[in-house]
Amino acid sequence: MRIIDLRGQKLSRAELLAAMPRAAMGTSEATDLVRPILDDVKERGAAALRDFEEKFDHVRPANLRVPVEVMQEALKELDPEVRAAIEESVRRARAVAANQVPKDFHTDLAPGARVAERWIPIQRVGLYVPGGKAVYPSSVIMNAVPAQAAGVESLAIATPPARDNAEGLPNKTILATCAILGVTEVYAVGGAQAIAMFAYGAKGSEPQDGDVLCDPVDKITGPGNIFVATAKSLVSAFVGIDAVAGPTEIGIIADKTANPSLLAADLIGQAEHDELAGSVLFTDDPELAEKVQENLNYRVPRTEHAERVHTSLSGTQSAIVLTDGLDQSIDAANAYAAEHLEIQTEDADAVVKRIKNAGAIFRGPYSPVPLGDYMSGSNHVLPTGGTARFAAGLGVHTFMKPVEVIEYDEEGLKALAARINAFAVSEDLPAHGECVLSRFVKDPYDKATLREQEVEAGLR
Repeated sequence: MRIIDLRGQKLSRAELLAAMPRAAMGTSEATDLVRPILDDVKERGAAALRDFEEKFDHVRPANLRVPVEVMQEALKELDPEVRAAIEESVRRARAVAANQVPKDFHTDLAPGARVAERWIPIQRVGLYVPGGKAVYPSSVIMNAVPAQAAGVESLAIATPPARDNAEGLPNKTILATCAILGVTEVYAVGGAQAIAMFAYGAKGSEPQDGDVLCDPVDKITGPGNIFVATAKSLVSAFVGIDAVAGPTEIGIIADKTANPSLLAADLIGQAEHDELAGSVLFTDDPELAEKVQENLNYRVPRTEHAERVHTSLSGTQSAIVLTDGLDQSIDAANAYAAEHLEIQTEDADAVVKRIKNAGAIFRGPYSPVPLGDYMSGSNHVLPTGGTARFAAGLGVHTFMKPVEVIEYDEEGLKALAARINAFAVSEDLPAHGECVLSRFVKDPYDKATLREQEVEAGLR
C-alpha cells in the first residue's frame, strides 16, 4: 500500500479533503451506454428487458418475474446452516429496524394553533440486489427489512439471472432469502435495465408476463455497479433513489495498541469486494504501519481472491495515512468520511465521540466490518465516496416521508391574519394576504378601508 504522509503539515480543510485517497470514477462513458437502455425499456418493456438480459447476462429468461413456487423450492433446498444464518441476520435486522420507526408528533403553538407531523410509508419501492463478482442475499435483507418495518405496501426486487442457471433464474440463495422475508415480487433482471423497469414500469411481451409485467415504483434503493449507479442518477429526476453509490471502502483509525495482523485482515476483507474498493489506514505510529505492510505481504497471496485484493490495495484509492497524532488521524478520517470506519485505539469511546463523518462506525477489534455486512443488526447500505459528510446509511427513514399536518381553527388563524397579510404584501404577493383576510373581513381588496375593516373584525 502506498503511504500518504501528513506529518508536519498544517493543512486547510480543502487541502485535507484533496489529500484523501479516492477511486478515479469516470461516468460520462457509462451515461452514453446507459441512456439508450433506459429509453428502450421505457418504449418496449419486457421485450427490451429480455434482449438486454441476453446481451449482458447471456441468457433469455422465459419468466422475467420469478414464480413464487420457484422461490419456495429454493427455500426447501437451502442448506440448513445457511438458512439459520440468514434467519438470525433477519431477526437482528428486524429488531433494530423496529426501533428506527420515527414517531408522529404535534406542537401546540397557541390556542387553536397546531402543527403535527406524520411519517407516511412510501407506497411502492423497487429494491435492487446486485450480482457480479459475488452473490448478495445480505443485500436482500438490508433493503427489504427496513422497508417492511416502515410499512411499505408494495415491494419488488430485481436481481440478475445466475450465471449457472439455463432458465435465467436468479441465484437460489437470493430467492430463498426472498421467501424467508415474504417478498413475492421478484424479477430476474439486472443492471441498468432493472433500474429502467422500476422507474418506468414495463409492459408485457409474452403471455406469461401479462399486459403489465411490472408497475413503476416511487423509490429505488440498493447498491450496484457503475451502470446501475448511473441509471439511478439518470432517473432520479422523477423517481426517488437512496444514493448513487460508488465503490465500497473502509477507513481504520489505529494507534500503537492495535493488532497489525487484524488491521491487515480488515483491509484485505474490504479489498476483496472490488478492484476499485478503497482500504485506508490512519495511524500516528510508523512502526505499526510497517508491521501492517508486512502482514499484508504475508496474507494477500494466501486469500482466494488475491489478484483482486492486490489490485485494490495498490490502487490510488487505498493508502496508509501517517499522521502527527491521534488528533490528526481523527481530522483525516473525518475528511475521508469512510463508508465503514473502524476504531482500534486505546480509548475507542473518546474517538467515537469525535467522529463527525462516517457511514457506520465499528468500535473496537471485535467489531469488524463483516459483522455489519451480515449479522450485527445494522444496515450495510451506506454512503460512499466521501458522501457520509452529508448523507446517511439506508434505514427505515429511507422508506418513509415526513408530512406536516397544519390544523388552525378560527381563533388560531385570526390571531395571525393581519401579520400574514403584512408579510405577504412585503413579498409582493397580496393575494396571499387577501386569501387569509377573506375569512374575517368583508372586502380585503378595498385597500382604502382595509385597516378599518381589520380593526372592526378584531384583527388588530
